[in-house]
Amino acid sequence: MKHLSIRLLALVCCCLSVALAQADTLPAPWGIAPLVHQDYEAQKVVYDADSPTPEKLRSVIDRASFLSRLNGANPFDTRVVVVVHGEALHAFARRNYGEHEEIMARAQSLSVGEVVEFRICAAGARRRGYEPEDFHGFTTVVPMADAEIVRLQHEGFAYMR
Repeated sequence: MKHLSIRLLALVCCCLSVALAQADTLPAPWGIAPLVHQDYEAQKVVYDADSPTPEKLRSVIDRASFLSRLNGANPFDTRVVVVVHGEALHAFARRNYGEHEEIMARAQSLSVGEVVEFRICAAGARRRGYEPEDFHGFTTVVPMADAEIVRLQHEGFAYMR
C-alpha cells in the first residue's frame, strides 16, 4: 500500500510539472494579463432578471451575491436589487418551490442581510396567472418590472442585465 501511495504521488508530481512546463510554452505574443486588486464600495445596482432557464437565473443570483460581497455587504452603503419578470417569475412562485428549491434557498439567504432584494413584476405575474400572494415572502411585488428598473436608475442604480 505504501508503494502504491508513493507511486501515485510521483505520478501526480510528474503530471503537474508537465502541465506547468506547457503553460510556460503557450503562445503569449502580448504577454500575460496582470491581476489588479480593486476596492469596491457604496454601489447601487439593479439586475434585470427575466432568465428563461434556471441556469441563467442562478447566474444572475450568483453575480448579485458576488457583487454584494465585493462591496463589503454593508446595507448602509451597498444595495443590489434583482427585478424578476418574464420566465424567471415561475422560479419565484411558491407552487414551483419543489422544482426550484436550491435557487430559492440561495435567493432567500441573500435577502437576509438587506443588501440584496428581490422585486417581482406584478404585471408579468398576472399575465402568467400569479397573484402577489403566490410568491415567497422574501420578495416584494412591484407594479411593473420596466418601470421599477427605470425608477431605480433615476435613484442612481447602475443597470445590469
